Amino acid sequence: MARNKYPEQTLEMILQVSARLFTENGFDKTSLQDIINELGMSKGAIYHHFSSKEDILAAVMEQQFNHAARVLDNLIKRSKAANAREKLVYILEVLIVDDELHSMDKVLVTQIKNPQFVVTGIQESVNRNAPTIAQLIIDGTKDGSLTTEFPAECAEVFMLLVNIWINPFLFNRTRESTVSRLRFLQHMMRTLGVDIVNDSLIQKIADRHSDTGAYNKNG
Repeated sequence: MARNKYPEQTLEMILQVSARLFTENGFDKTSLQDIINELGMSKGAIYHHFSSKEDILAAVMEQQFNHAARVLDNLIKRSKAANAREKLVYILEVLIVDDELHSMDKVLVTQIKNPQFVVTGIQESVNRNAPTIAQLIIDGTKDGSLTTEFPAECAEVFMLLVNIWINPFLFNRTRESTVSRLRFLQHMMRTLGVDIVNDSLIQKIADRHSDTGAYNKNG
């Protein structure tokens, strides 16, 4: 068999097809053979890049994280607002309703009990996303729309709580108890001088979790 002259294109095809199958059929119900059949490639072509289905999912999620970071950067560059607080509030609302950014959410909930997955989510929140949010908070302290001496810490706590602690699937919560925790987050951020969680954002986050079927309906 001739050597593949375009390994980057092959890798991209694997990730695109795998992401689609994971989303349509679920991660657990998608086998490595399903991916191979859909691609029409040999097993060797797949194993050249990945040793397991879990490795493919990790690569898909890394691609998703990178895409989210680019979207956030673009929003920051093009968004217009009277001050940094209004800009940050707007950006958060746009991000939570972006269907493309959340296209893998239903896949992720199947992996939420995987410790490595949870740790990766925590690291992404703190290392990749929080510094960007922190810079916006710093801008807010400069223009007077936000008041805190701890912008980096506030950003990290916000990202950890909204992505991990608020997650109803991780803690087997109902919509009502999830909204209650979002209200607490709203109160806490206001107390810290970073009033960025408005009622509209709470509603949108609660609805997003509903879309993924994350709530415990019997609680």
